[in-house]
Amino acid sequence: MKPLGTLLKDNRWVKIAELAILFALAVLFIKVFLREGDEYLIYNQIVLWVANLLMLAYVWAGIRLRGERLADFGLHFKKPSRRQVLRTFLWSLLVFVLAMIGFVVGSIIMANITGIPQNTNLGGYDYLKDNFGMLILTLFGVYLVSSFGEELVYRAFLINRLQQLGLNGKWGTYLAIVIAAIIFGLAHFGWGPMGIVQTACMGLVLGVCYIFLKKRLWILVLAHMYMDTILMAQLYMASNTPP
Repeated sequence: MKPLGTLLKDNRWVKIAELAILFALAVLFIKVFLREGDEYLIYNQIVLWVANLLMLAYVWAGIRLRGERLADFGLHFKKPSRRQVLRTFLWSLLVFVLAMIGFVVGSIIMANITGIPQNTNLGGYDYLKDNFGMLILTLFGVYLVSSFGEELVYRAFLINRLQQLGLNGKWGTYLAIVIAAIIFGLAHFGWGPMGIVQTACMGLVLGVCYIFLKKRLWILVLAHMYMDTILMAQLYMASNTPP
C-alpha cells in the first residue's frame, strides 16, 4: 500500500476525504463540547478556539505528510526588508477596506432577502462586559485562531487543495474561491443567517485578494487582524454602554 503522503498527493478520493474529515471533525468537536447558557460563554469560546487549533494541527499534518512547505501556500517567515514591510502594510490596508465592503454587501443582501434589517448574533461575546482584561486576552486568542488560523485554513489551505483537485485555470480558480467563501460563511453558523452571508461575502473578497496578490498570505492575516480588532472593540464598548 502506498504511504499516506503519496496518496494525499496522487489519489483524488483521498484528497476529498482529507477535506471532508477536516470540517467534519471540527463540527463534531463543537457539537460534543459546546454548552447552552450564559454561564458557559467563556467555556464555549475556548471550545471554538480549540476546534480551530485542531484544524490548524490537521492542516499542518497534511502539509508535512506531503513534504510541502508553508511557503508553498504564501506563508513566508524570512526577515523582510523595510520596503517589504511597508508594502505589506499598505496592501493590507487596501485588503481590509475591500473586505469590509464585502461584509457590508452581505448585510445589504440579507436585508433585501428578509425585507428587514438584521443583526449578527454575537451574544457569545457578552462575557466582555466590564472586563478589559478579558478583551485583551480575547484579542490574542482571536489573532491566533481567527486572523491567522482562518486565513491559513480557508484561504491558503482550502483554495490550494481545491485547485489540486482540478479547480485550476482561470474559471476553476474562481470556483475554488467561491466554494471556500461559502464554507467560510457556514463556519460562522453561530452568528446566525446574517453572519453567515456577511462572512461569506467577506471571504469571497479575501479569496480574490489571495489569488490577485500571488498568495501573499501575511497581507490577508494583517487585514483580518484589523477587522477582528475593530469587531472586538465594538463588542466591548457596546457591552459597557448603559441601557
